[in-house]
Amino acid sequence: MRNPFWRLKSLPWVILLQVALAAVAIATLADLLLAQGLALLLANVGSGLMPLMPLLFMVLPIVAGFAIGALALTVLERWFTRQVYIDTGVLWALVPCIALVLFVKDFLPIPAALVSMSYPLVVGVLLGVFVVGKRHWRRW
Repeated sequence: MRNPFWRLKSLPWVILLQVALAAVAIATLADLLLAQGLALLLANVGSGLMPLMPLLFMVLPIVAGFAIGALALTVLERWFTRQVYIDTGVLWALVPCIALVLFVKDFLPIPAALVSMSYPLVVGVLLGVFVVGKRHWRRW
């Protein structure tokens, strides 16, 4: 009988952690710029749009997570195509790698508005990885 943990041991964890680190670093830089833009937007928003702001702030973490997942998959496809055969297992392994990097990033003294470990962000990462990576799904 085959060892069920063989697939876990054979995944390219080091490359996936490098991809997650690159994607979260790029997203953190974009987050800092977006926080400045949101501060300007909130200062100049009219009273008619003020009721829509809570809806915007509920959706933004999911959208940020989607962008991080899509960015990570794009980095994986562009930089590591020859080293990694991308299939469903690699896509599933990319999600906890991104979550781990986000978790470790929260302990660093880096200011963050949207890119911090939270449930909506992880759901967005999951959606981003699997929606953008649909062409890598394999049928059994």
